[in-house]
Amino acid sequence: MALELRSKRILVTGGAGFLGSCIVKRLRGIGCGQIAAPRRREFDLTGAEAVRRLFESFRPEVVVHAAAVVGGIGANQDNPGRFFYENAIMGIQVIEACRRYGVEKTVVLGTICSYPKFTPVPFREDSLWDGYPEETNAPYGIAKKALLAQCQAYREQYGMNAIFLLPVNLYGPGDNFDPASSHVIPALIRKCLEAHGRGEGSITLWGDGSPTREFLYVEDAAEAIVLAAEHYNGAAPVNVGSGEEISIRDLAERIASLCEYQGRMEWDTARPNGQPRRCLDVTRAEREFGFRAHTKLADGLRATIDWRRAGGAGDSPASGQAKLAALRARAGESPAPPSSQKS
Repeated sequence: MALELRSKRILVTGGAGFLGSCIVKRLRGIGCGQIAAPRRREFDLTGAEAVRRLFESFRPEVVVHAAAVVGGIGANQDNPGRFFYENAIMGIQVIEACRRYGVEKTVVLGTICSYPKFTPVPFREDSLWDGYPEETNAPYGIAKKALLAQCQAYREQYGMNAIFLLPVNLYGPGDNFDPASSHVIPALIRKCLEAHGRGEGSITLWGDGSPTREFLYVEDAAEAIVLAAEHYNGAAPVNVGSGEEISIRDLAERIASLCEYQGRMEWDTARPNGQPRRCLDVTRAEREFGFRAHTKLADGLRATIDWRRAGGAGDSPASGQAKLAALRARAGESPAPPSSQKS
């Protein structure tokens, strides 16, 4: 039976962030009116007292734990201890608070970085514990994977309805474009747009371009998370992605073309590649709660580039979604289905 979210008090940790704000927008779009999306300056979830105050004041019935400390390869290399500790302690304390305060449904977001470095492609959820994650983001991946163990342990001992989702690399309007901490798509977009604007003849990119990645538009991810909150109650983790694989070299060339940058790409092979391949088996998400990604990579990239060109943080993610809808309309596609229904 589907969980009726519209009548629930819903806490979205990280609700002011890139993904969290899209989850909040999606929830509001289906009629949810009691949503808390606290900022870190109000409730620092690494502190037990702040977590207690938050749950005591709002008394959530549903919790979506989207708060995380994240970044690209460089940020993970520079902050392994911080990424491990803050992601682990936030999740452990939030899940424990959900137990103590009798939360009806807990949705915990993990990461594709938890998979072993040499997981067979496509990544199936049963392979999650078959080896050690890729070294550059292992502390982050292990911290998140520990939360799956906590969810399953609490389900076994306390009967807690906690589900665990494994989103792939996300992108879209509202993403982090800071060169010190951004992920690959915003980093490439910024490099290409700035090099084009300055008339530079080349850009330097990390690694050799051979690794593959899978990407999911952030609005699609928010839809999947709300669908799972409504319809999924299982103990097993669930991949959330598009199921489409692209090499970093091909991605860079596609972004350069969309940014109208015609300079050379020089690959710095002294820099790490990261995990060799990433692509998910997404059949469980479709089977269990009817999610299938519907935003094509080309359309999502155009919407993200348009958002960045229009001023980036000066625009809202909603403006990028409007541009995406316009791209779909020109292509003769139907609008995205509402997240309140299984497809």
